[in-house]
Amino acid sequence: MNTLQHAWQRARRRRALITLLLCLPWALAATVLALRLAGFDIACVVGTISLLVCAAFATARARQLDRQWLLRQLDGSGASEDSADLLFADAATLNPLQRRQRAHVLATLERAMPELRPRWPRGALALCWIAGLAIVVLAVGWPRSSPVSAPARTAAPGSMAAAGPLHLQSTRLRIDAPAYTGQATLTQNALDAKVAADSRLSWSLRFDRAPDKAWLQFHDGRRLPLSEHEGQWQAQDVARTPVLYRVVSEPALAETRLHRLDVVADRAPSVRVLEPAASLVLGTPGQRQWALRFEASDDYGVAAQATLSITTTQGSGENITFVKRSVTLAGSGEATARRFAHTLDLAALGAQPGNDVIAQLEVRDNHAPTPQTGRSSSVILRLPSAEVALGAELEGRIKKTLPAYFRSQRQIIIDAEALIRQRRSLAAEDFVKRSDAIGVDQRILRLRYGQFLGEESEGAPKPPPTSDLPTSDTPTTDHHDHDDDHDHGADAGAHDAHGHDHGGKPANADTPPVFGSATDVLSEYGHTHDHAEAATLLDPQTRATLKAALDQMWSAEGELRQGRPEQALPFAYKALGLIKQVQQAERIYLARVGPELPPIDEGRRLGGDRAGLASRELPLAARTPPDPAIVEAWQRLGDDNGAPDLDALAAWQQRNAAYLPDALDLAAAIEQLRIEPGCHDCRQRLRAQLWRALQRPLPQAMRRSATDAMGQRYLDALEAQP
Repeated sequence: MNTLQHAWQRARRRRALITLLLCLPWALAATVLALRLAGFDIACVVGTISLLVCAAFATARARQLDRQWLLRQLDGSGASEDSADLLFADAATLNPLQRRQRAHVLATLERAMPELRPRWPRGALALCWIAGLAIVVLAVGWPRSSPVSAPARTAAPGSMAAAGPLHLQSTRLRIDAPAYTGQATLTQNALDAKVAADSRLSWSLRFDRAPDKAWLQFHDGRRLPLSEHEGQWQAQDVARTPVLYRVVSEPALAETRLHRLDVVADRAPSVRVLEPAASLVLGTPGQRQWALRFEASDDYGVAAQATLSITTTQGSGENITFVKRSVTLAGSGEATARRFAHTLDLAALGAQPGNDVIAQLEVRDNHAPTPQTGRSSSVILRLPSAEVALGAELEGRIKKTLPAYFRSQRQIIIDAEALIRQRRSLAAEDFVKRSDAIGVDQRILRLRYGQFLGEESEGAPKPPPTSDLPTSDTPTTDHHDHDDDHDHGADAGAHDAHGHDHGGKPANADTPPVFGSATDVLSEYGHTHDHAEAATLLDPQTRATLKAALDQMWSAEGELRQGRPEQALPFAYKALGLIKQVQQAERIYLARVGPELPPIDEGRRLGGDRAGLASRELPLAARTPPDPAIVEAWQRLGDDNGAPDLDALAAWQQRNAAYLPDALDLAAAIEQLRIEPGCHDCRQRLRAQLWRALQRPLPQAMRRSATDAMGQRYLDALEAQP
């Protein structure tokens, strides 16, 4: 059965191929005739339609070889023994004898399949191709309809005028972009185009009959003559500036319209810095390399190589020297977006601590004959000097040695309440230790708030706090001293009212100084406290509230240090409420010295001396008034009977093309009105374009309206008063 299906399909394909070969010469002849008589556009349409018709006719002819045709062919050849209808019947509906006959026929066809493909119609094919090619040769070689010479054409102008205006049969514009753009040659039928700068344009026009002469008229007054070559009127030009043009001939064309030619200038390449992310990078001590990455983009392509300029500054102050170097880099990626990467060896550049390394990439595009350049923004690597690095390290060490540790009053209350709930599950000694730790937190918080009142830290120097929860605010080696912020014995004479040493014996002479303690450094080399009465950060009412909060913190601290958190909670709650009042204070009083203004010169007051005084009138922006001729033309366009001077308008448009919002639109409106002087819509379009081109008048101050009788009497009464 597969052999039969394959033979059937081959027969269909043979029929379709024969039909195509018979139709193709006639389609070719029709296309050539259309090209000769109606032009290239009509020929393309005719050729496309002819091919579609041939394909459809071949498909229809192939489908005529259906199943009935196949059965007739098998029965006619005798290979099926007049039982071809059994081959496509349902096997379930056949009786045993029919099934046996069907199997016998299939076996016979498998051994010897008859030829089902139609024979080649050699005579018909030869006749069709000879006739088609003859028509093509006649269409191509047939002489033109107007073979007369130029003198003969000019000798009878009246006959051509009587024939009516000319018509454009076909138009073709070929655009050859510059080689550096990489654009292929484009051929189009439309005369409007948007091309790259310096593109070569080639026009090819065909008229219904040969004119005496023809040319391209540009809006700036330039003419480009058209020359005839084998019935085609051709011209060439190079696109440099955007222009408007129209086709002009003698005799005149029946329809003349403006065509716009936009010229796209090649932009300079742009460079973007990918790495580093900032323009100023602070180097690290011991840095030896600096990675740089750039991306350059251009509309037509960036050169494969770029130049990296490297400037190294050496010295400081006024004794700074500059060393410049250049490195050639090879880019990677697409031509329109190349990437350049380079890693600077700071040691090879001679960069030392305290120097700056400045890098800038310069790329070129493929513009010919002179490439355009683009530069990136400068990136700077500032290598820190030894002094700066030492200061940074010292600051970092101090921050690591003295971490911030500060508990809030609310947290102290929460910890105390949690400790009270855990009293039964804790041993008495552990309970007292944890209560003492909370008391230490209360003391640290009290001292922190006390700084706003001019108080200082209390007691002997202590090691810096850590992230571990402290159980006491005193060193572990001094078990008998709990630093209750009171004077003890003879040491009291060496302390002031704040418990600080001012030249006498230290409070704890046996305690060695702690390295890194900010308190020891300040007490050794400076005076850190202020008198409480002289503190001017807070107003008196807020200061009183804060003092009361500190008193409550003192009482809460004493109870917590003695292992009585229940008695400490009332004081802690009162301190929390007072702190909230301080936080919600509306004003902060800062006593500062007022500004000392220069004394007023009484001799100049009311004396009428205006020397040295500037004018109070606002300076108005200098603006050129609009051209009166343009204003007059705009007014005449509003009057249907007025006729503006189009030549003057065109000259003004060419002089001010760089300042107009759309110079080509205005030129198109002028030329369209020149072509159709009686067109009302063209006048309104030109008037609208002129309105956009005219400069707007500067805003003026509105004059007051005249006063009425009552207002005038009031003003007179004011002037009459002595």
